[in-house]
Amino acid sequence: MGKVVILGVFVADTAYRADRMPKMGETIMGSSFALGPGGKGSNQAVACARMGAETHMISKLGLDDFAKLALDTWAEAGVIPHAQQVSESYTGAAYIFIEESSGDNAIIITPGAAALISVADIEAEAELIASADVFVTQLEQPMAAAVRGLELARAAGVTTILNPAPAAELPDGMLALCDFVTPNETECESMTGVAVHTEADAAKACDALRALGVRTPIITMGEQGAYLDGHGLVPAVNAGPVVETTGAGDAFNGGFAAAISEGLSPLEAARYGCATAGLSVTKAGTAPAMPSREVVDALLK
Repeated sequence: MGKVVILGVFVADTAYRADRMPKMGETIMGSSFALGPGGKGSNQAVACARMGAETHMISKLGLDDFAKLALDTWAEAGVIPHAQQVSESYTGAAYIFIEESSGDNAIIITPGAAALISVADIEAEAELIASADVFVTQLEQPMAAAVRGLELARAAGVTTILNPAPAAELPDGMLALCDFVTPNETECESMTGVAVHTEADAAKACDALRALGVRTPIITMGEQGAYLDGHGLVPAVNAGPVVETTGAGDAFNGGFAAAISEGLSPLEAARYGCATAGLSVTKAGTAPAMPSREVVDALLK
């Protein structure tokens, strides 16, 4: 069992389903509502833990009911929390619109207390980060904290994974700290200027990412699968009808990180990531949809 440390955000997902997005100033009737655990870092930690990795989550929470939801979610999945609770802010929340016909989504995130994560907070976890096999972060918490986490991990010889989501301008040198970077098509175009629709597009975008310092780019491409630089397209795994795609990227990252932490090759890990994602989209929600290792193994067989 490998050890993965994830720096990221928990948010309470408030998910609304309707036929379409309302226009500004318009009110429409929806078909359903659900409240559940979310946040990219938290979702990835849940996916990673359910894949069997010893998973630690660095974050920050408020002192409220949504914080209890976070801690209960992590406890159920086996995630070990390193999350200070503060009174000066609130636990993060997300508005998620889900289009009824396709399952596609649009999201607004307010990270709350996690926006207060500082470089000093990360340095306080330096020993934990150095003890990991894999360190993972995203861009929902402050950029300086993400950079410092990557620096500490790289200095300790820990494998580093950056999921550059949501898309943001990255400071010089950040990508050079990353063994793997896992943008989706939209994030990849923001980073490289290359629109990714085909395998050939992905290969061109990977060239651009390597020029920016990334060792191994991986571009997640939805229903096509994931493009792994040096290997080509790793096909998506069809595990059943798509219910909701919201947590698919997080499922891929969590499954991939867990597999890398065990010493599997990037190609094998990408297959695990695609299978984890393929299973996650067959259920509603994000963290609750993350599959167990047994189910993923059975699908890959």
